Amino acid sequence: MKTQICESESLDAVPVGWKAAKLKYHAELNPKCKTQVTEDSEVTFTPMENIKNGYFIPGKEKYGMFAGNSQYAEYEEGDIAFAKVTPCFENDNIAIMQDLVNGKGFGSSELFVMRPLDIGIKYLFYLIQSPHFKANGVASMTGTGGLKRVSSDAVRNYKFALPGAKIQNLISSYLDTKCAELDKVVEQTRATIEEYKKLKQAIITEAVTKGVRGPRSLKPSGVEWIGDIPVGWYTSKAGRFIASTQNGLTRRDLSESSGDIVLKLRNITPDGTIDYSAVTRVKLSDAEKTAYTLEKGDFLFVRVNGSKSLVGKSAIFDGSDEDVAYNDHIIRVRLETNYSRAYFKWFLLSTPGKTEIDMRTSTSAGQFTISGQELRNIRLCVPSVEEQQEIATYLDAKCAEIDRIIQKKEQLIEELGSYKKSLIYEYVTGKKEVKTNMELKVPRSN
Repeated sequence: MKTQICESESLDAVPVGWKAAKLKYHAELNPKCKTQVTEDSEVTFTPMENIKNGYFIPGKEKYGMFAGNSQYAEYEEGDIAFAKVTPCFENDNIAIMQDLVNGKGFGSSELFVMRPLDIGIKYLFYLIQSPHFKANGVASMTGTGGLKRVSSDAVRNYKFALPGAKIQNLISSYLDTKCAELDKVVEQTRATIEEYKKLKQAIITEAVTKGVRGPRSLKPSGVEWIGDIPVGWYTSKAGRFIASTQNGLTRRDLSESSGDIVLKLRNITPDGTIDYSAVTRVKLSDAEKTAYTLEKGDFLFVRVNGSKSLVGKSAIFDGSDEDVAYNDHIIRVRLETNYSRAYFKWFLLSTPGKTEIDMRTSTSAGQFTISGQELRNIRLCVPSVEEQQEIATYLDAKCAEIDRIIQKKEQLIEELGSYKKSLIYEYVTGKKEVKTNMELKVPRSN
């Protein structure tokens, strides 16, 4: 497509027939809403987590809950809502607000609302998702950590190349079709990932409750969610095999970037490994090092979290050249020598293990928590130590194989997301021209 020189400092050139524009002249940011409803009328309500990439999950509330309350963003039928806070902004949490209850809705105050003036709504929808718009917004962010927000001035003054209405419609229709194709492949790939996760869970549960030696005689375990177990096995409370437990460091100033490593619950992955990519470092006293430094083979068990499903995450500490401690969201467990640490980890990751953890988890101040004593009360399957190690070795290999497949599929999703962003960018900037006979080859999910 031919271009013409543009005097705007943020646009070197625009396609012939397009014009340089500022967003504030073509769309209104956080506009006033004219739709009138009574206090008892129902309206749509969408908290931040309900704004997804291209759609939203509607809820309902009475209008009286929001009337005169500036803590909520207000929108009407046909407005566009998108996140202004990191990382939701970068993740394209954006939707066209349509089919609203009584034509009106409210959402999180962390949403921008944009109403098109003389620009097509679908074209504006894609423009806001373009990498150039994202980069402009990210550069304007202020705040600290996870509370950074995009500047409203940066949104209003965003400079872009604007085509005429006919070209806008062509681009929007083309992107509707091609993005839908990409989204379908992503959806299929995600569904496949979930099937592999279910397969992995089934393999773990089968191995820790039935072994890996093939068909054999079974007997009732006496525990409903464990079911039958091989003859020669038995069940027992975990406390029989736990030598000691200890909660971690209670200091709250764990935010320094130098010193000794202190593991937090975020460093214990759902797959039973320790993630050192974002560890906290703090200078520990000699007394703290003596009390909380981990030893090779120590078992780490997450005892508290805002999400019940994450309580019970566990991993084995394999040692380090540095001193490594742990905070008080984690219980350090030392097992007796007659129970395999690796088998213990796999049992806790199994369906019966998670059931035991759920049964013994309580809530306090919005947090789900389990104590060292409740951990001791968890009932385990007890094969011979030799068979425990055999099961753990099998699961290490089998689950690693499934994890590699899942990782490849997650990489495909990432690549498709990048391709989609590139596609949007190329067409809303006019770097590529829509042709009616164009075809797009999209990778298929296996």
